[in-house]
Amino acid sequence: MSDSAHVHHGIDYVELSVTSMEDAQRFYGAAFGWNFTDYGPGYAGIQKVQGEGESGGMCVVPEVSTGGPLIILYSANLDETFEQVKSAGGKIAKEPFPFPGGRRFHFLDPSGNELAVWGEAGGRPL
Repeated sequence: MSDSAHVHHGIDYVELSVTSMEDAQRFYGAAFGWNFTDYGPGYAGIQKVQGEGESGGMCVVPEVSTGGPLIILYSANLDETFEQVKSAGGKIAKEPFPFPGGRRFHFLDPSGNELAVWGEAGGRPL
């Protein structure tokens, strides 16, 4: 048995394409409190929110294409996170809406990546 923190066939790392590292770090830092490990002008690791290591990275590209897999983040307070995303400069693609098990919203980051945030239904009536 391995002592590795990596899980066989599990999602291990998510990489976002961004058009500006500075704008992306400012946005994700302000909206979610993320911290980064800079590896040069074209790449930064996203430090894990809890624990050590990285959960993903950001790579500078000339243009971002949309329509790939949807990354969904969890929030213990969806309404507060919604306001943080807007205050940080995120563009709301879908206002908060109910779905089985809770509510969620979608947003575009400064590079045009679409992500979503969900929260359990207990925080606010549907």
